[in-house]
Amino acid sequence: MNTAYDSNFSKRLETAAAAKAHLVAKLRPRTTVTDPLFSQRQAMRDDELKAVRAARTQTRADAKQAVADAQEAALQAQAVIDAEALAAVRGARKERKLLSAAEAKAKRDAKYAARQSRR
Repeated sequence: MNTAYDSNFSKRLETAAAAKAHLVAKLRPRTTVTDPLFSQRQAMRDDELKAVRAARTQTRADAKQAVADAQEAALQAQAVIDAEALAAVRGARKERKLLSAAEAKAKRDAKYAARQSRR
């Protein structure tokens, strides 16, 4: 029985020593790995930032252009409507003038015919 106890005790001691060695190994400083692209990373970030800014600027410019195009189209549509309204007013005026001229001519003709019939 002594040997069984001794072997278990020594086994526990070995396990404890291994666990302690493992803990010490975890705390031991490791060798650092340097990034091969370290010097180029800032330039890469700057390029990416420039690309994002350019895309945002282009998006804003496109939105402004779309608004300007819509306003221009609305102005042109209003101009067409105004031109049609003006043409309608002018047409009505011309029609009134033609009618009044025709009425005046008919009145003159009637006077002339009345004079001729009296003779």
